[in-house]
Amino acid sequence: MKPRPFRTIATFVLALASSAPAETFDLVVYGGTSAGVIAAAQAKRMGKTAVIVSPDRHLGGLSSGGLGWTDTGNKAVIGGLSRDFYHRIWKEYQKPETWKWQKQEEYGNKGQGTPAIDGTNRTMWIFEPGVAEKVFEDYVREFEVPVFRDEWLDRENGVRIEDGQIQEITVLSGKRFAGRMFIDATYEGDLMAAAGVSYHVGREGKDVYGEEWNGIQVGILHHRHHFGAVDQPISAYKTPGDPASGVVARVSTESPGERHAGDKRVQAYCFRMCLTDHPENRIPLPKPDGYDPAQYELLLRVFNANWRETFAKFDPLPNHKTDTNNHGPFSTDNIGYNYDYPEASYERRREIIREHETYQKGWLWFIANDPRVPKDVQEEMQRWGLPKDEFTQNGNWSHQLYIREARRMIGAFVMTEHELLKKKPTPDSVGMGSYTIDSHNVQRYITPEGNVQNEGDIGVHANGPYEIAYGALVPKREECRNLLVPVCLSSSHIAFGSIRMEPVFMILAHSAATAAVMAMDGDLAVQDVPYADLRAQLEAEGQILHYTPTAADLEAHRPGLDPKTLPGIVIDDEDAILTGQWQPSGAAASYVAVGYRHEGKNSASPASARFEAKLPKTGTYEVRLTWPANTNRASNASVTIEHAGGKETKRINQKLAPGEGAAFAVLGTFTFDPAVPAAVVISNDAADGYVVIDAVQWVETP
Repeated sequence: MKPRPFRTIATFVLALASSAPAETFDLVVYGGTSAGVIAAAQAKRMGKTAVIVSPDRHLGGLSSGGLGWTDTGNKAVIGGLSRDFYHRIWKEYQKPETWKWQKQEEYGNKGQGTPAIDGTNRTMWIFEPGVAEKVFEDYVREFEVPVFRDEWLDRENGVRIEDGQIQEITVLSGKRFAGRMFIDATYEGDLMAAAGVSYHVGREGKDVYGEEWNGIQVGILHHRHHFGAVDQPISAYKTPGDPASGVVARVSTESPGERHAGDKRVQAYCFRMCLTDHPENRIPLPKPDGYDPAQYELLLRVFNANWRETFAKFDPLPNHKTDTNNHGPFSTDNIGYNYDYPEASYERRREIIREHETYQKGWLWFIANDPRVPKDVQEEMQRWGLPKDEFTQNGNWSHQLYIREARRMIGAFVMTEHELLKKKPTPDSVGMGSYTIDSHNVQRYITPEGNVQNEGDIGVHANGPYEIAYGALVPKREECRNLLVPVCLSSSHIAFGSIRMEPVFMILAHSAATAAVMAMDGDLAVQDVPYADLRAQLEAEGQILHYTPTAADLEAHRPGLDPKTLPGIVIDDEDAILTGQWQPSGAAASYVAVGYRHEGKNSASPASARFEAKLPKTGTYEVRLTWPANTNRASNASVTIEHAGGKETKRINQKLAPGEGAAFAVLGTFTFDPAVPAAVVISNDAADGYVVIDAVQWVETP
């Protein structure tokens, strides 16, 4: 066959570059995220050569891209080079010159649950983007890691595999990088996918892994990032209540789907904005090209419904700056505009990123300038601007979109909510997570009543730290034997909602690089690294692989009454179908399982919980209810029992305990038919205090 002629000069140049010898390293890390830097540094610490091939010009990913209000969970399980990063941040803030716009004593010490500055452990968890980027640059300089920036993997033909192992990768500039081991440290999983490794995009249905919190979650409203948090329904139509007038901007007309069904949608992205109210360092908020005030009609309606939480997530960073995150029903999350991002071309991804930037800058401009915005909100927003000394090469705007989730590998072991909630054991721990199982909203849709609602926002407590399996970092043996994936690791959507935190990515990158070195030294596939040896090495380097709860932990997460020890069928609040706002708690002296919930606004907005049981046969059952009593509870909580003969509603006084010496109160005896759902629905309808939910029990009667 005759060689094809070169179509363009660019193709000719690429071909010439590709004919050059490949740069060869022991470990090739693709991606300059926080995980990528840590992985390369760890390989160099262990005496190997390593390179970072990064599509980005800036190192650190989201950690240097605006997320300075670190999502940590339990800091005691952050070890190894991940903790070293936060120690280096602490050292930077020990320098007087780092406090340029504010004195340290003026900053205070507010963090997520624990102090931002931990002098005892010499760590700091809250920081400015520029300080984080300096620390990442210090790593590559100190460990002499070469970094190739703005180099994009040829996703079509740039991964050469022989005998089940990656031999080299080629980037679009034509440069080639050969290695014995490879790590994909990107947020997108591009190397993993190009290598032919199995992966998933979107939410798995409940039936895939038997998870309660996976799949579509219509009606589940855990946080305040939904329209149920507003004091009145918000119409989805341009003329409220009139479908013929058309749908307002940024609302989908598609059906949201059935609860627990899988879909290809991914949780919303946004920029973690760094803003400042310090006049000497402030640039006025810019009006973006293509600004369209109609895009923010829903926000105006939210304001007109007296919602005033715009600034609730302007979390303070040092030097009068913020890490500003999404908060509320219509905020910085660009819901529904990222579904194709994970597998999109580079050009399409750039379009999506630009659209997110336009949307988010427009959101700021709208609040600060549109005359229809309430004066108190507008005047507060006008105080803020972009900091002159951050992101100076990108118009003072973050260089990193928050890719909360993209591809997720289907590897040797899949992490699910069962491991995070400790319902199943986790094999071969290589690190720990502890943050709440947290998914942001996935879609914004129209309810049957014609109102707008968000879907996908989930917050489930993990009830303490959990282990992450080594098998979640490696592909199936038959797919690739020299690749590790510490970011787009093997996890279900809902489990990834907790694992996806920056400290955890660095923990797993440290462990992945250690395993890669051990595989090289033993001439092994990554799947064959002896776990006992890996564990010993990681623990010697300060990684936390297991956690023994402290007395405070045990008190905060003490187990309650075990449902498995109770007669009949018990449905806990963890398994209830929730509508409205419910807040988890464990403050009471006793409860079932790991805690209970109370409705969050004390009857100010509708909230209900549906407990459904699958009864084995037709018959009569005694229906029982338990709750932790308190004087602030409702004396008239609405409880409806749905049975074969219809429905019966009772009013329950939750100020009083269920019964003297009894864990459950008896609601009555009813006939049930398995063909008709057996359910108990608890709501705050007309309640005169907080309504709480814990568990419902069905016990068959003779």
